[in-house]
This record gives sequence, C-alpha cells and structure tokens, in this order.
Amino acid sequence: MNFMEKRILGLDPGLATLGFGAITWQQSQGKVQDTTVKMIDFGVIRTFSNTEMTQRLCILYDDLHTLMKELQPDLVAIEKLFFYRMSSTIVVAQARGVLMLVLGQCKLPYVEFTPAQIKQALTNYGNADKAEVQDAVARELDLDEIPKPDDAADALAVALTASFQL
Repeated sequence: MNFMEKRILGLDPGLATLGFGAITWQQSQGKVQDTTVKMIDFGVIRTFSNTEMTQRLCILYDDLHTLMKELQPDLVAIEKLFFYRMSSTIVVAQARGVLMLVLGQCKLPYVEFTPAQIKQALTNYGNADKAEVQDAVARELDLDEIPKPDDAADALAVALTASFQL
C-alpha cells in the first residue's frame, strides 16, 4: 500500500525550558480517513538561571542542532510568542531567535500557531484550559498518561496542530 509519511517536530520556545515533541503522521495515498499519528519522542531542553545568558543561548543552539540530527523532522511547528510580561518576553524572544537560526541552518520548513489556534485545533475551543489541551494530546496520541513536563506536552500539542493541517 502506498502511503505518505511526515515527521513533525513541535517546539514550545523558552529560555529556561524549551519543550519538544516529535510525531509521525502517516496517510494512505489519497485516503484522509486512513491517517495515523504516533508519538516518537518528547522532552525539554533546560538552561539554568545561574548560567550566563550567552552560555544559555549556546546550550539551546547546540541542543537544538543535536535534536534536529536525531529526529530529522520534515516540518517544525512552533508556538508563537505570547506576551506576558515584557521582561520574560525579551528572553523568550532571544531563545526563539536561536531556534529560528537553527531551523535556517538546517533548511527546515516551519509553521507557527498561536496558543488559541492550538487550543481550537485540539479541543474545538480557543479558550480551553491547559488540562483540556493535555487530555486531548494524550487521547490523540493514544497515551496512557499526559506527557510531563508541561512544556513537552505543549510541544506535542503544537506538533499535532500541524498534523491536522496536512
């Protein structure tokens, strides 16, 4: 049987904790109803506040390159920046800049989704709470429990959102 397969890497950008979640999306040629999605891996890249900022960004850079080599995604899905407080937004934006640089160097296509788009895609409700989204991630990927930490579950939610667009 002919089928298409894509590896999608979801990323939840952050400086202290960057969540990642990788899935495979398979579809029988021309048969939308024969689509399967399976989890490959999930986790986080951590940097610590007692480490100099430039070193934290280097850790993200190196670990993201390693992740791209290991997972070899066909598509990367990223959660768009959501503005909380200006001070935290700036450091997340710096981490996101490193992420975008790595994607450019690896020549990987990417898509971006707002938190509301992710919630809408997974729960049919743009104002869903975190627990509803995490339950949807576990259900969609046929998992016995919700992936931990939250940043990894969020990254899987981003990857799933991208898979619904294929």
